[in-house]
Order: sequence, then C-alpha cells, then structure tokens
Amino acid sequence: MKNRFHLLFFGLFALMSCAGEAQQKKSKEPKTYAVEKSDQEWQESLPKMSYLVLRKAETEYPFTGKYNDHKESGTYTCAGCNTPLYESENKYDSKCGWPSFDRAIESNIEYDVDYKLGYARTELKCSNCGGHLGHVFNDGPKETTGKRHCINSAALNFISNE
Repeated sequence: MKNRFHLLFFGLFALMSCAGEAQQKKSKEPKTYAVEKSDQEWQESLPKMSYLVLRKAETEYPFTGKYNDHKESGTYTCAGCNTPLYESENKYDSKCGWPSFDRAIESNIEYDVDYKLGYARTELKCSNCGGHLGHVFNDGPKETTGKRHCINSAALNFISNE
C-alpha cells in the first residue's frame, strides 16, 4: 500500500511538473528589421503579387514567374528592400516551376518554420525586411549543397552584371 502511495505521489508530481512547463506560453517578441513599414506602406510600394508573397506569405502559381527561366548573369535581390539574396551562378533548373538556387547569400537570408500546410517546412525570409521568399528543400543538386531554395519570382528583383 505504501509503495502504491509513493508511486501515485511521484507520478502526479512528475505529471504536474511536465504539464506546468508545457502549458507555459512563451511570449515571442516580434522581430524588428532594418526596413520596417506599415502594411499600408508595403501595399503602396509593391506590385500586388509581390505584396502578397513578401508580406502575406502567399505563393505565385508555378511556371508563371518572370525569373523561372531567367538565365542572365547577375544578382537577385529582395523586391521589398533590394538586399542581395542570390547570385545567378547558384541558380539551376529544378523543373519545379519556381526559380531555384542551391545556396543563398547566407548573411541576408533568415530561416523560419512554416506550418501552413500542416507540417513543418523551412521558410526563407529576407533578413533585412522580413519578406517571405519561399522555402528550402533537401532535394537540390547532390554535387553542390543538396539544397533547393524554391523562391517566388514576385519576391525578387534582378541586377544584371552587364
């Protein structure tokens, strides 16, 4: 009987400790970025599709973006703040319908987790303005990084090397 009481007591104690920790909501401070604008300012400064992608994390239809088949040499920048994000030599044709890169200019990219489809995906954001760019997947070229940065054309601008 005494052993049952101890088991019950320690079981309840362990359960309450875990529940208390799990139930605590961690307040996540909103991240601040070097480029901050109100929603209205973003709407006024961006084309509609760029606004929807960068600020509302929407996705353009595959094979419709202006940079999907783009092959010119240069740098792809954030359409929201012109931060350099990708070099053309790291772009490849993944045949997925969106511009794909095997690596980014790492200091200008932020990684986050997106659960919009019901499971975790690695979201890519501009580290200067927080704009949604796309997602990263592990099905890229094995001979380089093995990563595929799948990016919306509407999130990009392009600066030619010419």
